[in-house]
Amino acid sequence: MLKTLLLVGIGGGIGSALRYLTSVAINKFYGSTFPLATFVVNIVGCFLFGLLFSYLSKHAAQSEHLKFLLITGFCGGYTTFSTFSTENFHLIENGNYVLPAINITASVILGITAVFLGIQIGK
Repeated sequence: MLKTLLLVGIGGGIGSALRYLTSVAINKFYGSTFPLATFVVNIVGCFLFGLLFSYLSKHAAQSEHLKFLLITGFCGGYTTFSTFSTENFHLIENGNYVLPAINITASVILGITAVFLGIQIGK
């Protein structure tokens, strides 16, 4: 358990640092009201999550620790959107269309509402 926690923490720290550096670099060269840095991080994170998940699933015997380091840790630190997208993809892949529609809609609406409420309470 401790080894797993350390792997997730190390991967998460690296992912978070890379997310910050990616945001700084994109924001330096692109000035607009559209949140391009977050958009790029989320899409790249989803791609990496899928790539790593696919590759490591084929090499299960050697990959358990790498899954914690790279998928849970790194991708989780880089973006949680990758996990959100993958979970919805699996629901759709299994023929369930209602739950992902509810999850996506509710997550976006409630997420924005939670930010608003947090800001209002914080004032």
